[in-house]
Amino acid sequence: MRLLSTISFLLLSTLCFAQPAEHKLTAVEYIEKFKEDAIKEMLVHGVPASITLSQGMLESGNGNSDLAVYANNHFGIKCHKGWEGPSYIKDDDAKDECFRKYPSVLESYADHSLFLKTRPRYSFLFELKRTDYKGWAKGLKDAGYATDPRYTQRLLEIIETHQLYKYDEIEGMPTINALAESKKVPETLETREVFRFRMIKYIVVKPGDTFYKIAKDTEKDLWQLYKFNDLEPTDKLIAGQKLYLQPKRNKAKEPFHTVKKGDTMKSISQLHGIKLKKLYKKNHLKVGEEPKVGEKLYLRQSKPTNNP
Repeated sequence: MRLLSTISFLLLSTLCFAQPAEHKLTAVEYIEKFKEDAIKEMLVHGVPASITLSQGMLESGNGNSDLAVYANNHFGIKCHKGWEGPSYIKDDDAKDECFRKYPSVLESYADHSLFLKTRPRYSFLFELKRTDYKGWAKGLKDAGYATDPRYTQRLLEIIETHQLYKYDEIEGMPTINALAESKKVPETLETREVFRFRMIKYIVVKPGDTFYKIAKDTEKDLWQLYKFNDLEPTDKLIAGQKLYLQPKRNKAKEPFHTVKKGDTMKSISQLHGIKLKKLYKKNHLKVGEEPKVGEKLYLRQSKPTNNP
């Protein structure tokens, strides 16, 4: 009898002092939490926000997977050759596989965009309209992004159920007035938001921005903005453009970049955070010379001189 009483007491104590279960994000909560990051990333790299959100939701279980919770990795991207950032080890297809770990979800979104932009088999996607989410969803499956035969349908179900396509139509960063109408004004939007790519600080150009306004907001000199971004005072700013606030690196994180239609040496330099002069030098190109569509540019090592 005493034993039963003791067991009952222990069970009651366990129930009383047990920690509450960790809250799991719902699909709606995931969208509310990360939609602004998806929009920012769309404006910088061109992947529709609806695609980023739906893929992130599908592949991370609405942000509840171990990779998402402990590594901010929402797309299951593995380390691969050349990855020098933090890693997270977990069993997957094999035991103790290496996955990329990010300081923020926005960095995970950015790396996902770079993954698509730097692999030739996805290049045709960036020729589609940003609002063509159906074309993107089908194109990802056709290009071999996933083996699931229903991958396209699953993405479309998420996008259309939650009307994610409406985020693809945004042309610039949300204004304070627009956000105030929904009574959800993030305090960080009251001032200039500063992000990091490979530890290089940058901002996203908003509609109506000028070099002078950005310099004032970020406490930078005009010459610094021009120099860090390989720009001239006569260059025009475009909403959604990435503008670095610190010098770019001498080499990129990715080993190569396959040139796509519309790419320029300057846009490739901005995309990968590599100094323009270094990009020219690594590929034995003269300053002002532009690469051909389909050409492979070297981003980390110098192009071999015997390589045609």
